[in-house]
Order: sequence, then C-alpha cells, then structure tokens
Amino acid sequence: MNFKKITALGFMGTVLSLGALYFWFWASPVGINNYLNKFFFQIALRSPESATYLGLIENTMLDFHSGKLDRYDRKSEIEFLKLVRETRAGMDEYGPEQLEGQELMSWRIGRWLMDDMIRELSFEHSTYRINQIGGIMINTPQFLTDVHRIINEKSVERYIARLHEFARVIEEVKVRIINDRDNGVVPPDFVINGALRGMRSFIDGGLNENPLFSSLPHRLDKLDTITEARKQELIEQAGHVIAAEIIPRYVAMIELFVSLLPRSDPHAGIWRIPQGEQIYAARLKSFTTTNMSAEEIHQLGLREVARISEEMENILSGEGIIEGSVSSRLRQLMDIPEYHFEDSDKGRAEQIAYLYNLDDKMMKMAQRFFITIPSQTLKIVRVPEFAQDGSALGYYRGPAMDGSTSGRFYINQKDMSDTPRWTLPTLMYHEGAPGHHFQISASHLIENLPLIRKVSPFTAYVEGWALYAEFIAHNDMNVYEDDPLGNLGRLQDEMLRAIRLVVDTGMHAKRWSRERAIEYMLSNSGTTEADATREIERYAVWPGQATAYKVGQLHILKLRSMAELRLGDGFDLREFHEMILMNGAMPLEILTESVQLWIESQIR
Repeated sequence: MNFKKITALGFMGTVLSLGALYFWFWASPVGINNYLNKFFFQIALRSPESATYLGLIENTMLDFHSGKLDRYDRKSEIEFLKLVRETRAGMDEYGPEQLEGQELMSWRIGRWLMDDMIRELSFEHSTYRINQIGGIMINTPQFLTDVHRIINEKSVERYIARLHEFARVIEEVKVRIINDRDNGVVPPDFVINGALRGMRSFIDGGLNENPLFSSLPHRLDKLDTITEARKQELIEQAGHVIAAEIIPRYVAMIELFVSLLPRSDPHAGIWRIPQGEQIYAARLKSFTTTNMSAEEIHQLGLREVARISEEMENILSGEGIIEGSVSSRLRQLMDIPEYHFEDSDKGRAEQIAYLYNLDDKMMKMAQRFFITIPSQTLKIVRVPEFAQDGSALGYYRGPAMDGSTSGRFYINQKDMSDTPRWTLPTLMYHEGAPGHHFQISASHLIENLPLIRKVSPFTAYVEGWALYAEFIAHNDMNVYEDDPLGNLGRLQDEMLRAIRLVVDTGMHAKRWSRERAIEYMLSNSGTTEADATREIERYAVWPGQATAYKVGQLHILKLRSMAELRLGDGFDLREFHEMILMNGAMPLEILTESVQLWIESQIR
C-alpha cells in the first residue's frame, strides 16, 4: 500500500473517529454521564469566567475564552434559561428507570440542579445586582487580579481585552439595574450607601492606585519572556483602558446609585420587592436543598442558640469569667488587647503567618481522619481594601481544577480587633482544612463521575461540611484540649451560624428591621457592632444563603449518628468521610440516600 493510500485511510479514520466522538458525546450523548458533561461544557462555553475558574484549557490552543467576560444582558439570560429547560426535558430520555448506582445518583443530582436553576431564573427581578458585598463592581476586579492567569505575553493581551470587556459588562448591568428600578426593585438605603462606599473607594486613588492597574507591574515582573519595553507598552495600554473606559463607568454607576436613594427605604427583607415572599421561599429551597419552611428554620435557630449558649456558659464559668451575660463576657474577652494582633502591616503579616501555621498543623493530622488527602495549595490573603467595608471576616475561593491556581482564603484585616487570636483557629478550619479548601480540592480528585459533581454547586452541603469540619476539629481531633478559649471561639462561630437561622428568617419572612436583627446578634454573640452590622447587611442582600450552614451541618451530623448507630464497632470515621467527600456535593435528601446505601454496603 503506497503512502498516499495510507495517508488517505488515516485521514478517513480520523474523520470517522471524530464523527463518532461527536455523536457519542455531543449530538446524541451516550449515557447520563456524557449528557451531564455536555450540559457542563455548554455552561462553560457560555461563561468565559467559569471556564477560567475551571482552568482546564486556560492558555492552551483550545483557549477560546480568556479574553472575554460573561454576558449579563437579559437576552443572554433568557437564552440560558431556554438551554436549561431543554436540557432538563431531555433528562427523561436517560432515566431514571434503567439506571442504578452512581449513574442513578448523577441523574437525580442533575435533575435537582436543573429544576432549581429554572425556579431561580424564572424571577426576572429578584436580586440587588450591585451591593456592598458583591456584584460585578467588586467581583470582576477580584476575578481579573486574582483569577485571570498571566503567564506570557498573550495572557497579558487577553487581560487587556478583558478590561475592555469589563466596560461592556458595566453597561449591561447598568441597563438591568434601571430596568429593575422601573419594575419596583431598588435596594435598601443601607445597601445603596454600602455599594457607593465600595465604588468610590475603588476609584478614589485614581489610576495609579487602582488595583486593576497597580497589580499589573508586579505580575509582569515574573515574566522573563517579555522585554522591559514591551512590558511598559502593555502596562500603558491597560492604564489607558482603565482610565478611559472603566473609571468613567464607575462614576456613571455611582451617579445612578445616588439617584436611587430617594426611591429607597430602610427595610431589610426581600418581602419589600414584588414577588418577595415567593422569591424567599425559592431561595430557602435552593440554599438548604430541603423543603423546610421559614418558620421551621426560625424555630431550629432559636433552639440552637439556647443550646450553644449553655455550652459557652460552661466554658466561661470554668475559666472564672462569671460576671454578666454570656454575650457581655464574650465582648470583654474580645476587647482584651493581649489577644489582638497589632493594627499595622507587621501585625497583619503575623496574623496571616499564624493562620498558615494552624493549617500546616491540621494537614499533618489529616491522615488519621481522612483517606484521600488533596494536595492543592492554599494562599491566605487580605480582603482587598476596596471591598473590606462590606466583606465578611473571611471567605474562600477554590483552586482551578488543573491546579494552575491555588485556593484562596481571604481574611478581612480592616479592624484587627474584630479577630482576636482565640477566634481564628475555627475560622481557619472552616475555610482551609478540613473545611472548604480540603473538601473542594478533594472533589477535583473524584474519578468516573460527571464534571458537574466536582464543582460543588450545593450550598447546604458545602457550608454544612465546613461547619461540620469545625465540629470534628474539636470532637474528634481534640485540637482544643488545652485551649478552652479556642473552643469558645468555635462555639462563638457556631452561635453565629445558629443566629443566622433566626435573623435571616426574621428579616425576610417575619419582617424584622435591620436594627432588630443587629440587636439580636449582639445580644447573643459577643461580636463587635461593626461585625454584626456587616453580617446582617450581608444577609439582607443574600436571602436564604445564611441558613444553609447550620441546616447542612446538622444534617451531616444526623447522618453520622445514624451510621454510628447502625454499624456500631464497625463504624470507621475515615471511611465515612471518604464516602461523603468523594461522592461530591449533592442535595441533602440525596445525600441521605447515599449514606443509607453506604451503610447497607458496610453491613453486607
């Protein structure tokens, strides 16, 4: 056979293989896993930002996305809703009758997720698109400085392209906010004022102090494949886009928000907007992945607040701190200067070093309690100063799936007295190991399951696990054996999550005022007024999300108790954790069935 025939046959074979692959995976996917993976990739194709977070094809020949940002216009939202509805309708062709085991579980998880997405997307005016803790004016700058990877000249050019895109995104969101306003949705006045502070802080220092510009020279310093002259040229191009396209649009958005103030009011609950009660019911279902009503969640919170208060009383009394209420005694401890890191650059660096040390110690213990030990690195960094006024004390952002970017734990260092040393261990265990970073990094190691089960889109599972991680640090790892104040810090954090059940439902279902919710938190937690205010204002713009932590943790603890009871001496904590973590995130009702199946397999 001559060379031309061999080449022709080889080409035909490649075409046939690609055609078969196209039909097997895309045109008519074979099996539920391929069907769900197709949906996952359709989302990524529509969302350049999601594709960058995943990191699977970033800066490769297949990179179609890293010079673009997502679309935020109503037309794109309608198109996405159409895609979800069509994909959901197609699920019935793949199950559930002929499925079993992991495939049946994947089908049920996918169905739940799509039904939830449809339910949420059906409300056109249901959120405050820009607020004091999030929205594109905060999230996009952080995405560009912390997530967009700069590794060569092309990736710098794509960064500049994304700066152009950011101007387009601001315009699209501005149109949506005006449309929301015209349909009766204007944020509460305290939310508008908080958003204004953040936007003004972002542009107050001019171009040279703007993080989109000021962070770039340092990032380019690491590249030795670009000449200094070319680096300077790229920096100047970025500066021009920021000065000419982005900063003026921040000014315009500030003007729009100022114009919204006369139309606003001080009410905190989502009930204040059209369809508010229906929106809140949908959010509770989405975030808790249960059918619990607002009243059931409220009563659960009250019971948990009372229980945790008793445990805190026992520790305080044992330490000889007996004068005043639990919250007043916590407040006294919070104010003792010897527990504070210095309010300086040196003190902030020492606090981050302390957090790294806690994480290192925890990871050294991990093999005694877990089977799969993820190796993804964790960076601990300060919350950006332009976002710190409205930010929580800490939050986490996961690593890329390919490991090209680390997980990040952001610690709010605006006021160092907010985080005494004894409050930090439990925060570290929640955000790092064995909490968020451990769980999300472990999910990236899951094999033979659809990608959608690796991305943890279920808040009750993810936050429930992180709060459960705080529990096992105490209950199983005994990290507070010689540290009663550290354990008090754990209980204070758990109290915060119990309070959330009460105040979230209080504001959004029972029409509590912002001030009443703040007072309830202060009277039960011992936190600072500034921190309580930030927390309550966060719940006002994120209805239902705060209820997921305690609902999820208590559910995992209930499942663990069930397994311990059924298996007796045969219960293995490492195996239990492996089963919870290495099946990926899922709604709590499906997690219950997963644990029940695991128990039966252990008995057999």
